[in-house]
Amino acid sequence: MCVAVLVSWMSVAAQTRPTRPRILGIAQTELYSTKVEAAGTFFETIFSSKTTPANTCEWGNVTQVIGHFNFHSFCSAQNLKLEKPPEAPPTSLLAEVMFATDDVNAMKRYLVAKNAAIVKENSSEQYFAVLDPEGHRIGFVQLPESATPSSASGMRIIHAGFVVRDRAAEDTFYKDILGFHVYWHGGMKDGEDNWVDMQVPDGTDWIEYMLRVSPDASHKRLGVMNHIALGVLDIHAAQQQLIKNGWKPTEEPKIGRDGKWQLNLYDPDETRVELMEFKPTKEPCCSPYTGPHPGPQ
Repeated sequence: MCVAVLVSWMSVAAQTRPTRPRILGIAQTELYSTKVEAAGTFFETIFSSKTTPANTCEWGNVTQVIGHFNFHSFCSAQNLKLEKPPEAPPTSLLAEVMFATDDVNAMKRYLVAKNAAIVKENSSEQYFAVLDPEGHRIGFVQLPESATPSSASGMRIIHAGFVVRDRAAEDTFYKDILGFHVYWHGGMKDGEDNWVDMQVPDGTDWIEYMLRVSPDASHKRLGVMNHIALGVLDIHAAQQQLIKNGWKPTEEPKIGRDGKWQLNLYDPDETRVELMEFKPTKEPCCSPYTGPHPGPQ
């Protein structure tokens, strides 16, 4: 009898324990900018509405208030937000990465049950945010799956990267709690990891652990590490469109260790904005890909 009661109780407990809803992809990235007007002009150059094979997704509907810019993508329901930093700017100007989920209230219950503290919330916008183990602000917003198509062919946010000191602690949050998995990992040298790409469980976007960064890294170096990436179909077509839009080249496209073409741009605060082709054109170093690529399937 006691065994039967115990089994019954465990069954009820399992049924009432909060479960994780789906995490579909990146809905928004927020960057701090000490030069918001100049940064707005910089991103307007990138998000020109002129369509090319590299950028068939229109970014527009730009909202501007004092100290704030918000760019919206019509093809993937993504936002890029620029905001003035606190009085003492943090070392990372990547203020927040926000993910789309299909049930924000269930996600909040799930994370609270995992002892996560809510640090920001807006119930009318179906949004809340927590801090990961290293203090990066991670938001969640409810969007229908159709609003975050990972197969969109136009320019869209495909990943965000930030400095990580303790990979095991971050894995506890992203892998064990949120269900992210390693999409690819590698380094400047074979057998060494400088980058670990953690892909969302129900889409193709990812976050990138930037490892082995010196504790006394310069502002410029931290701007390279704490970054966002925009996916494009053709990096060379994207480069030519940028030049037409008034961008002055500072670097040339190159194939990264992950086998994908990329082009690095830098906003007025030296935060890196990486343009990256959706799919690799050669075999990556260090490890194979273990998940689907963004862009047209």
